[in-house]
Amino acid sequence: MKNTLFLTILILFISLTTNLNAKNLIAVNDQIKINGPVIKEYKSNRPPLQKRLFNSKSIESEITFVKKSLTNAKLSWMFENCFPNTLETTVHYSIKNGKPYTFVYTGDIHAMWLRDSGAQVWPYLKFINKDPELKKMIEGVIRCQLKCINIDPYANAFNDGPTGEGWTTDDTDMKPELHERKWEIDSLCYPIRLAYQYWKETGDASIFDEEWIKAIMNILQTFKEQQRKKSVGPYHFLRVTDSAFGTLSNNGLGTPVNPVGLIVSGFRPSDDATTFQFLIPSNFFAVSSLKKAAEILKTENKRTDLAKECTDLAREVETAIKKYGTYNHPKYGTIYAYEVDGFGNRMLMDDANVPSLLSLPYLDILDINDPIYQNTRRFVWSKDNPYFFKGKAGEGIGGPHVGYDMIWPMSIMMKAFTSQNDNEIKYCIEMLMNTDAGTGFIHESFNKDNPKKFTRPWFAWQNTLFGELILKIINDGKTNLLNSIK
Repeated sequence: MKNTLFLTILILFISLTTNLNAKNLIAVNDQIKINGPVIKEYKSNRPPLQKRLFNSKSIESEITFVKKSLTNAKLSWMFENCFPNTLETTVHYSIKNGKPYTFVYTGDIHAMWLRDSGAQVWPYLKFINKDPELKKMIEGVIRCQLKCINIDPYANAFNDGPTGEGWTTDDTDMKPELHERKWEIDSLCYPIRLAYQYWKETGDASIFDEEWIKAIMNILQTFKEQQRKKSVGPYHFLRVTDSAFGTLSNNGLGTPVNPVGLIVSGFRPSDDATTFQFLIPSNFFAVSSLKKAAEILKTENKRTDLAKECTDLAREVETAIKKYGTYNHPKYGTIYAYEVDGFGNRMLMDDANVPSLLSLPYLDILDINDPIYQNTRRFVWSKDNPYFFKGKAGEGIGGPHVGYDMIWPMSIMMKAFTSQNDNEIKYCIEMLMNTDAGTGFIHESFNKDNPKKFTRPWFAWQNTLFGELILKIINDGKTNLLNSIK
């Protein structure tokens, strides 16, 4: 009798508990509601394993570590989606002539930009000593970049071979290997930055072969030609376009400059034409890159002649920046101009694309406490910068490439990278999380009032840069800052 009564009570208890759970656990699409609050289930947006272009055990290990470290589900999800995006969707790795060769798409444009490709793989350098395949892949990027420079040091973007794709109707010296031929100083700087850091991380000097020497000679020649001391040089560029920033004035030569030692850059890192052609952030980048190249040439190649050419040119450009590249602003004090022409004219603004004025400490070009930089930083993140936008969705810097009211997340990331204030860093991360339009990825730009209005759904540089930023914050011992985000 007692056993029967006990069994009846047990069955009744199980039934009530099951009904209670059924009422309190309600599936809502990809969400789960438990006693009120909604918890979103974030499903990975990474490609299926068999469709990934490149896999790295060390990167997978790091993703696992970061996901375990982060308590914010959305931030963890975005990191997992973004950090490996370059590897999984843009890297085309092969062996050519017995050496690694890696062609890197920029994302939804299937061409290789020297700038983008160097920046896209940059965050993976820290892992290459424990991942031989990853090391070979990045070695392949460097070798591909050097080959591209030697095809044409004036080009910014390349095809994977002589396919003839891209801007073939532009009035400039196009070749079938070129996707686009916009002269941008930073296109020659990013490959040096990548090669230098690869060397510092690994000690591997095998990349500094004859292709490297030839590339350095081409870079030096191009930089000197574009100082325009003796003539305007061999480069010109004209395009039939409805964009004022898509072509160069004066029959493809751009606006006049006074040859004061600075280097002309026909186009900005955004691929927009410069207004005054001495682009100061890119001239800063040239100085830094030439110094790095000189160190390699002297140490590994024993080419003291080329090393001296690099250091002499770096010194000349650096001196000219100090003399012509600053402006005594009535509100902010001495700041760096964005562009100058050597005649006394200057453009006071900043563009989101790196190198920018905001990004100079991130690129290890200026000390973050440089007083002129700090004045400049306050200026560019204000309404006094004509390309600073602030709205309901967020605030940040854009540029003429996509027009008014469009903020580039890259600028928000650069603000975080160069910040010494934890609240500011946290604010930037929250902004990035709140403007992904629910995709789990970082876009080229978003509207200041509506993040669902964005450009380029697949832009690998921004995605990988986001992963780099999260890793920096963790490596700086500030995981709690990330975990304080609700």
